[in-house]
Amino acid sequence: MTALRDFRPSDQEAIVVLSLRAWEPVFGSLHETLGEELFARLRGDWRAGQAAQVRAVLGDSDQRVWVAEDAEGRILGFVAAKLHVEQAMGEVHMIAVDPCVQNRGIGAALTEIATDWMRESGMRTAMIETGGDPGHAPARRLYEKTGYTPLPAVRFFKAL
Repeated sequence: MTALRDFRPSDQEAIVVLSLRAWEPVFGSLHETLGEELFARLRGDWRAGQAAQVRAVLGDSDQRVWVAEDAEGRILGFVAAKLHVEQAMGEVHMIAVDPCVQNRGIGAALTEIATDWMRESGMRTAMIETGGDPGHAPARRLYEKTGYTPLPAVRFFKAL
């Protein structure tokens, strides 16, 4: 049984740890796609950088954060969303599900609670952004499954 609830500050370290496990294949794919030099320039120590980004999001009062937890209170995933009121658009800013419980509907439930909050907050559009590399394929499937329409974009990088 998975329950969704609001984030509590005491959840922070468990979220950081599960996020790094969840995103390890993504960063591996980025490393392979970009190559050693570009990956090092863009990401450096990705674990430290990503942990800092997660902590920043969790501490940002402009973000709304929910967690998924099991019956024993173990955190299984989280989602952070924010509103861009001037554009009447909400954004799923960050989402992760522990790899040991992926493909069980937790990501969809987290995406839907964030999307519902955006709708209830008066937003007319919701957005999620992700990568086009192979490591992000599961995320793309999740977002399409939950009703989001992809808009392909291409970014090019060059080491200088």
